[in-house]
Amino acid sequence: GLLHHGVEQNQHIARPVGQPEPPQHRLARRRLAGGDVGPAGCADPPHPPQPLPSCRFSGPSEFQQLLRDAFETAAREGWKEMVLCDADFIDWPLGERAVFESLNAWATGGGRLTLLARRYGALRQGHARFVPRRTRCSHLIEARGCPPADPLDLPSVLWSPGWMLHRVDPVRSQGVTSAEAERRVVLRETLNEWLRQSSPAFPATTLGL
Repeated sequence: GLLHHGVEQNQHIARPVGQPEPPQHRLARRRLAGGDVGPAGCADPPHPPQPLPSCRFSGPSEFQQLLRDAFETAAREGWKEMVLCDADFIDWPLGERAVFESLNAWATGGGRLTLLARRYGALRQGHARFVPRRTRCSHLIEARGCPPADPLDLPSVLWSPGWMLHRVDPVRSQGVTSAEAERRVVLRETLNEWLRQSSPAFPATTLGL
């Protein structure tokens, strides 16, 4: 009991001026401060950005987060092309500030964005930040419409040359993401077929259809 008491007392003895702090004390202090520390007691470097996943998703929140991550990655990696396709884009996070900033950053790289929807009324009304982007970046954004399409037939997709998201069930927001070349080729062929049936829409010079 006396030895234990003495050890506790010794732990509180002040360190003489000029004496280096023991490594274990420095490590404990960093942990108390909330910082990540490596095995040598040094702060861990920032984690590199994670690649976009190849996975199944379910629900609006997962769907929207994957889109946010994709737009951020597009800006960071300088994607040269994206195709966004949906019946109306009403539940896409296109009007969010973070997505708006990602698209701003992406646009500086000179990439090309193709939009395909049945109609764009819901997008204009629900995503106010995106409308000026369409107007200012008309040289980067091509908008196509396919009004006769059944809302459930038109695919809900984000396609790029290296990664794709396909919301197979828009009602439940269930689908898949993938970087597999075969999946991307098949999906691009489907999009091309819909694009052939479409016509110019959502003009940059006027906000009406």
